[in-house]
Amino acid sequence: MIQKNSVMRRCISCRNTYDRKNLLKITKDHKLGIIFQTGMGRSAYICKSKKCYSDSKIKKKLQKALKTYLEPNFIDIFEKEISSFNYFPNKGI
Repeated sequence: MIQKNSVMRRCISCRNTYDRKNLLKITKDHKLGIIFQTGMGRSAYICKSKKCYSDSKIKKKLQKALKTYLEPNFIDIFEKEISSFNYFPNKGI
């Protein structure tokens, strides 16, 4: 029987690795622009820790990770997405 290992990704804010299912995925699609949780292209991941997604430098870190310029209203859209993102409690955090 083959065991499936979980896919691990690194949070761009705290630099810790987590299972991909527990992170918010932000993707730069070459046709659609910046999208959340879906799509193919350059991606960045942010963990569910309030410290990470409310970091004052998160916009700059995302711009660097996605290699793109983010619009000034991106933070408003990002905060709405964070509030609607379904968080599951994790004992490690």
